[in-house]
Amino acid sequence: MLETVLPTRNMEFIPQLAEPPVRLHLLVVDADTTVRSACAEIAASLGYAVESTGDLSQARSLLRGRAADILLVNLPAGSSQGLELVSEVKLLYPQTAVIAMTASGSVNAAVEAMRCGATDYLTKPFAMDELSAVLDRAADSLTTDTATRQLRERLRLSQGLGAMIGRSVEMEKLYRILSKVAQSSHPVLVLGESGTGKELVARTIHAYGPNSQKPFLPVDCGSLVPTLIESELFGYVKGAFTGANRSKDGLLVSAEGGTVFLDEIGELSLDLQAKLLRALQEKEVRPVGATHRVPIKARIVAATNRNLAEMVEKGSFRKDLFYRLNVVNLRLPALRDRREDIPLLAAHFLDHLSREHGVKFTLSDEALRTMMRHDWPGNVRELENSVERACALSSGPILHLGDLPTQLQQQGLEARRTAAQAAEPDAEGTTPQLKTLADLEREAILGAIRTLHGDKLQAARLLGIGKTTLYRKLKEYGIADPLKEE
Repeated sequence: MLETVLPTRNMEFIPQLAEPPVRLHLLVVDADTTVRSACAEIAASLGYAVESTGDLSQARSLLRGRAADILLVNLPAGSSQGLELVSEVKLLYPQTAVIAMTASGSVNAAVEAMRCGATDYLTKPFAMDELSAVLDRAADSLTTDTATRQLRERLRLSQGLGAMIGRSVEMEKLYRILSKVAQSSHPVLVLGESGTGKELVARTIHAYGPNSQKPFLPVDCGSLVPTLIESELFGYVKGAFTGANRSKDGLLVSAEGGTVFLDEIGELSLDLQAKLLRALQEKEVRPVGATHRVPIKARIVAATNRNLAEMVEKGSFRKDLFYRLNVVNLRLPALRDRREDIPLLAAHFLDHLSREHGVKFTLSDEALRTMMRHDWPGNVRELENSVERACALSSGPILHLGDLPTQLQQQGLEARRTAAQAAEPDAEGTTPQLKTLADLEREAILGAIRTLHGDKLQAARLLGIGKTTLYRKLKEYGIADPLKEE
């Protein structure tokens, strides 16, 4: 039987909280009339538009007509029908927040519900405050996720400058400087942590400059031995060293008015620093093994993640070369200092991978929230690698928390635990120590194996996971024989 409950304002025994900014639609599904009615009345008093039913078929019919923002569904013991509904809803409506209700002690049911896509759960019997707290968490997540999806939609309109992605205040400042610097021929020093995109900045300067049709020639000063760097930059003549069967122009000559990008300039030896300084001052080079000099015409963009000013003080970098390169310097912000750009960057990488794999990948809201909280010590490069890994491991187009690198998974699970602890004080006002989803998952896996007397393959089938996943989990737990584990 279908029941529709509108907000009730004369229920003095129910705490009156502020209504959500957007009127959210809640569907309560529970065959127990008393529980269903209580949940509906409490939710209505909090400002939700509530529908409730005790029939799963009726619930499916309602959802076909209108997707619920939040689904509060009971998982009866000994039946899989509630879990089937959870799976169907998350498949058809990924944005719907699902809250599972389970009987006391049904740990496995809670774990299974989370695996099927539930975002939270309640254990019966539960207090009025517990229900309010769970609904508040769901509403907060939905509000954040809606804002995130709106930001994703704005991707098509504006992402950044050229191939650079980001619309944060820090990046806007960088774009304004880049647009001016690109039109000049002055040397530029690009500073920033590893993975912030220093070479991309150098390519953007070149692409927006007057000589964009000329070559852009990068050289990694940190990966080549000094003799190879010297021959790469200045060139060499035939017979200058063993294997020099012909003469070759160096990059400073080959640029022909284009840009030479000196990555990791701080790794150059003092001897090479002196030769580079002379070349920049005199605008000519002497190839290795030659007695003559060759004029050069190239713009220099150098980059480093090291503190060159500090190196100058210590005598490991020439002061005169530092001043020659530091005519204009650009300091790139770390990704943790422009977190609002993470959805833009992630969507950019996903778009590229979607075209490559022929699958329209997208991040789940929880996965993106976790990525927004991460500090990204490896910056944009780490983010790109994480997105690529998630696409490689995902079993479908939606990338979930479990597809992310282990460190991010742990952070996401810890965030769930912290939110639950903060929102659910006990009767004496203290915060209970709740088990993490990782702990619940561990108990479910080990319990299934013990119940089946050590049959791991049958346990994997019962749990609905692959045998490879089960063996990987046991390895993570450091358990060789679950039957001997206390």
